[in-house]
Amino acid sequence: MKTAVITDSTAYLPRDVRKANHIHMVPLNVIFGHESYQEEVDINADDFYDMVKEGGELPKTSQPSIGIMTQKLEELSQDYDAVISIHLSSGISGTYQAMVTAGEMVEEIDVHVFDSEISCHMQGFYALEAAELADNGATPDQIIHRLNEMKQSMSAYFMVDDLSHLQRGGRLNGAQAFVGSLLQVKPVLHFVDTKIVPFEKIRTRKKAIKKIVSLFEEKVEEGGTYKACLIHANRPEEAAELKKELEEKHDNVEVVLSYFGPVIGTHLGEGAMGLGWYRQS
Repeated sequence: MKTAVITDSTAYLPRDVRKANHIHMVPLNVIFGHESYQEEVDINADDFYDMVKEGGELPKTSQPSIGIMTQKLEELSQDYDAVISIHLSSGISGTYQAMVTAGEMVEEIDVHVFDSEISCHMQGFYALEAAELADNGATPDQIIHRLNEMKQSMSAYFMVDDLSHLQRGGRLNGAQAFVGSLLQVKPVLHFVDTKIVPFEKIRTRKKAIKKIVSLFEEKVEEGGTYKACLIHANRPEEAAELKKELEEKHDNVEVVLSYFGPVIGTHLGEGAMGLGWYRQS
């Protein structure tokens, strides 16, 4: 059985990485005024943050249409018997459910949809693992079993620098944002049962990042080997420096750099930082 792997644009896997690993992608959308852009196709992260600065207004976001999904599945059915389709958490987007529906509509290929219950490069880790297994001849059931194993140790925490994005996105009311800004509150967020929820309110950016790193270090010091990802919203130098520090301190960790692209960046805002990881062995 020949199995394809799909993920969506919020995995933020660069085009060359997707190509090298034979990973297919369906894009989510960001809408500035009356203009809609396909994430990672028509607009990249650098363009997005520039446009937000210039326009001063946050865009809206939307999931891929079922039509785009069914078209992708029909294309893949020409060369593949099955698909593993890995998507951002069903608690923050309808993308997962839309692919479930698309899979039921396309009978020519066996579609297995996986809810990552997370997003960004942590979702990408699942896609890369699935692609490697598929390339080595694993069955869809074997791949899904391995992804569920990974999920047991998958964690991620995010620090939000600008509360106005959460407030404008409807995730924080105006009074909370105003008071939070006065107090320099930098909320640390994480995923629980598919949804993004507050973990802790911390007074400064530096302390918030330190807290996230301490959560990570508590885990890796238990032993084993880990893959981790530092994720930034237009803060590449800061993320690269932290990556270097973590790798020098922990020889059992491989750290990669990634970014919050347009869709997730719309809700977290520039300056957000995240750290995610899972145990390999």
